[in-house]
Amino acid sequence: MPGPTGRSQVSSPPSSIVARFAMSLPRPLRLLLLIVLPLLAVLIALVYSLTWRPLPHEEAAVSCSGQVAQLQPGQALKVMTWNVQYLAGKRYVFWYDLPGGDGPDERPSSADLAVTLDEVVRVLRDEQPDVVLLQELHDNAKASDYQDQLALLQARLSDLYPCSTEAFYWKAGFVPHPRILGSVGMKLGTLSRFQIARAERLQLPLLDSDLLSRQFQLKRALLVSYLPIRGGDELVAINTHFDAFAQGADTMQRQVEMTDGLLQQLQTSDKTWVLGGDLNLLPPGQFQHLPEDQRSWYAADSELQDLARRYPMIPSLQQASGAQQAQWYTHYPNDPAASGPDRTLDYLFYSPRLTPLASQVRQRDTLAISDHLPVIGRFFLPTQE
Repeated sequence: MPGPTGRSQVSSPPSSIVARFAMSLPRPLRLLLLIVLPLLAVLIALVYSLTWRPLPHEEAAVSCSGQVAQLQPGQALKVMTWNVQYLAGKRYVFWYDLPGGDGPDERPSSADLAVTLDEVVRVLRDEQPDVVLLQELHDNAKASDYQDQLALLQARLSDLYPCSTEAFYWKAGFVPHPRILGSVGMKLGTLSRFQIARAERLQLPLLDSDLLSRQFQLKRALLVSYLPIRGGDELVAINTHFDAFAQGADTMQRQVEMTDGLLQQLQTSDKTWVLGGDLNLLPPGQFQHLPEDQRSWYAADSELQDLARRYPMIPSLQQASGAQQAQWYTHYPNDPAASGPDRTLDYLFYSPRLTPLASQVRQRDTLAISDHLPVIGRFFLPTQE
């Protein structure tokens, strides 16, 4: 458009504006900018290349080998959820295990990783659940010899579990934390004796943090697997591990709300489903039983109640808060002050379309395997209508 003098006015490109601004600075500042700006660009590119940014919804790869049977209407179904603590065993107090973040240990030994793998395989072979929901499996993490732990389990259990799927919830080529200083990789893994037709990863709400920290932090998720049932129905198996150390923020509540939204959607669609995992949430009544220095990690008014009011669960609130609650404890802290399991953090929630048959927390021979204990539920699938 012509200006007051009749000449066309052309806006200066942004690069010219920046150049003029830089030239107006004193020479020492210009030299500083010439050094700092390229370094900043390199730093941003480095962080971007080392970290991982999953989409809100992604397809999860499914692996099935050979001819795999489908679930049958009305059949018995056994489900286990277990946080295996990246096969570290129970001889350590890791730096993040104490409230002050000052635990002495940073990683398990290679020998302990091997022994714990043997023990997890032993328990799975003994129980032989139909569907196994595993949390805290490492993959390419410096702290566990860069193992792909789901692949190690599959190699030992391929005769029982021809199908599997997985979803990362922590992945970075290098984390500049002084107690890590290397790569991290952690994922959910689902093993199945029966066909998994498809699976998806749904991103849970993230812990609030600054932009740089967010690139390196855990990105919790729901791993949703769809198992066909002969006749046209399907079982939806959901595997998850909610955030920890999130008090003072609404992260846990938002993760509960998103999970509840998915379960309500499945209920509305008349789907058969089961959800299992380490929710890092106490049942009502257990908060008061914890030592004072352990309470800061949890809300006195547990967010778990929102799910417990809507859906049947293992353990039930009565079991986890009653006189026999100790037999339903699922967490044995890596803390010298803890002499055994002292709280419940792991659960199975299930569709009212499933008929419950039996349930337990396997405590008798699992206390030295992980800081979490396996939760097991047995059900009948609905019969064909």
